[in-house]
Amino acid sequence: MENEDMKPEDAVLGAQTGSKAASGGSALVELNASTAVDAMRKGELRAEDYANALLTRANSLQSLNAFRTLSPDEVREDARSADKVRASGAKLGLLHGLPLPVKDSVNTKSLPTSNGTRALRDFKPKEDAEVVKRLLSQGAIVMGKSNLQELSYGWTSSNDTFGSVRNPYDQACVPGGSSGGSAAAVAARMAPLAIAEDTLGSIRIPASCCGLAGLRPTFGRYPGAGIMSLTQNKFDQVGPLARSVADLALFDAAVTGETAATASVTLSGVRIGIAPDYFYSGLDPEVERVAEAAIRKLKDAGAVIVQANIPEVVKLASEIAFTIITYETVPAISEFLANEKTGLTFEEMFSQVSESMQGVFKSLSLVPNRPSAEVYEAALLNRRNLKQAIASYFSDQQIAALAFPTLMTPPPRIEQESDVVIRGENVPLGVALVRNIAVGTCASLASLILPAGVTAGGLPVGMEFDALPGEDRNLLSLGYALENALGPIQRPAI
Repeated sequence: MENEDMKPEDAVLGAQTGSKAASGGSALVELNASTAVDAMRKGELRAEDYANALLTRANSLQSLNAFRTLSPDEVREDARSADKVRASGAKLGLLHGLPLPVKDSVNTKSLPTSNGTRALRDFKPKEDAEVVKRLLSQGAIVMGKSNLQELSYGWTSSNDTFGSVRNPYDQACVPGGSSGGSAAAVAARMAPLAIAEDTLGSIRIPASCCGLAGLRPTFGRYPGAGIMSLTQNKFDQVGPLARSVADLALFDAAVTGETAATASVTLSGVRIGIAPDYFYSGLDPEVERVAEAAIRKLKDAGAVIVQANIPEVVKLASEIAFTIITYETVPAISEFLANEKTGLTFEEMFSQVSESMQGVFKSLSLVPNRPSAEVYEAALLNRRNLKQAIASYFSDQQIAALAFPTLMTPPPRIEQESDVVIRGENVPLGVALVRNIAVGTCASLASLILPAGVTAGGLPVGMEFDALPGEDRNLLSLGYALENALGPIQRPAI
């Protein structure tokens, strides 16, 4: 029987001394990626033992529906190969032996990439996505493909074809989307680090809903080749979900090659902007309570909180993003299907899309409801103005980051697919989940999500910290101090 009181360092010691993997399995799954990789690189933990612990955990929590495909035999074989590489004395990568769940919109040649839709359920790409290639070159292992919203077109990870992903904090609630499977896997200790992807919140919303750290990097920081995009080189950005800033920084170093340490900085004197008139208006009372407490913690840690209303054009972010995405989605998906030689046209794929998702596409992205070219061009102009306004806002206020609650609401229940109730009023789900995060998408900001606390009902609430484009490593350095000031939140009781 596993010892639930065993500390992570005890599990590493057990592996080092050759004890049975099962004796430390419960503690092994609590290790963050940085600690696990360090132990495997040093030979204190066998990659095979670590993989077995994660696979056992994943098998015990199938009710969450976090994975669409999981091939334990292949994972174990890759882990044994990692142990042999270490025994040979060869140079080891930054992610040596680390199993990674991969969102099922990111191509993997070893496993099908369904993009959450029936027509592609058996599609096996000829090549890994470029970001996967880089991670594998650093010693990572593809653990499996994580479940997601169909075609990444939504924020709940409810999927009529492959089933809904469930939130580890409350299985009646959504984990956020569209990268909900990756988030559920990391929050539930099936893996410490996972690949997600964000067009309009699909890293940040699941991070907030599942009590995780997440990074949507500056647009273009990580390669997008081999990923089904919803826009044409504008918004779609792959990124990590983890349980610590250190693991986000490890992922970033593995992908970019920027291995200089992201040393923690003090919050003393750091100017952090807040815009109460917009990002903090209309919040669920519990989200408001947690967010206000988070700002107090940052202030107590020495941060200078700068209150300043945002420019009016920034308040158009959601409208701008929706217009661009709904105008470009069909051509973007069509381009992917052709380039990846799937053998399918958009129309052929769409004929097998679930009825509910067909309705979404018809209401937003198909003629006659697709935005007109004139409306689209106006959105592009507004986006340029928004990016300039945000840059001026940061400069005028001399802030390092803009801070706000990621979502207006705690994680909704799975059946709440259209509206949520906030302060007695029905609020469209898209507004409640997207209003705050749309600015980061439109302005190509570097966006860090950190867990800030939980509601009275035990559901996570996240805070987003946005920095100017290109400031990713500085934001991660600041992230250590922000993480320390906010403190940990309770893990899911699952």
